[in-house]
Amino acid sequence: MLKIYQVPLGDYQTNCYVITVDERCLIVDPGDEAHKIFTYIKSNNLIPVAILLTHGHFDHIGALEEVKAKYDVPVYVHKREVEFLQNPNVNLSIQAGRKAIEITDLTSYNIIESDCELNLMDVDFSVLHVPGHSPGSVAFYNKQDGVVISGDALFKGSIGRTDLIYGDHNELINSINTKLFILPADTIVYSGHGPATTIEEEMRTNPFFN
Repeated sequence: MLKIYQVPLGDYQTNCYVITVDERCLIVDPGDEAHKIFTYIKSNNLIPVAILLTHGHFDHIGALEEVKAKYDVPVYVHKREVEFLQNPNVNLSIQAGRKAIEITDLTSYNIIESDCELNLMDVDFSVLHVPGHSPGSVAFYNKQDGVVISGDALFKGSIGRTDLIYGDHNELINSINTKLFILPADTIVYSGHGPATTIEEEMRTNPFFN
């Protein structure tokens, strides 16, 4: 049974998730305020195994280098988000008035090529490519517990912005319809911002699909 801890970080209250099995954990989207992540992990005596990125906008990767340096764990990211890690104009850190985020050393990064299966902490995750908010946006789905980390693709009552660089509204709608809305109705959706929801609720009430 997965334990999923949601911690909103930074000015944009971006949800970072710490996914725990026994004493091991995964860190999803360390966007800011690394100290909050460190405090939770230390207070619960957890051992980080990996960092997962749903995409590469600055508010999802702002604390990435600091967290990675502390725990020395691999990072999983889609190949179409590599430019976001490396270019502060693309990840929007410059436009947001933040310190430029330029991650050039990707030697310990695991580059996701397409939809695939990951086994981390002896747990299976399906990586679902859901482009539209950004070209390499992915969701992480665990069938056994019926949960999906959707990043900024799907929110409670909304969808991700597509007016940012490389965004594509039609592509995002297609991604949600073909990758997320085919999941079981009772699947819990943990989004990049805001509260959790379910696939059933979004199919029934999300104004972008009704």
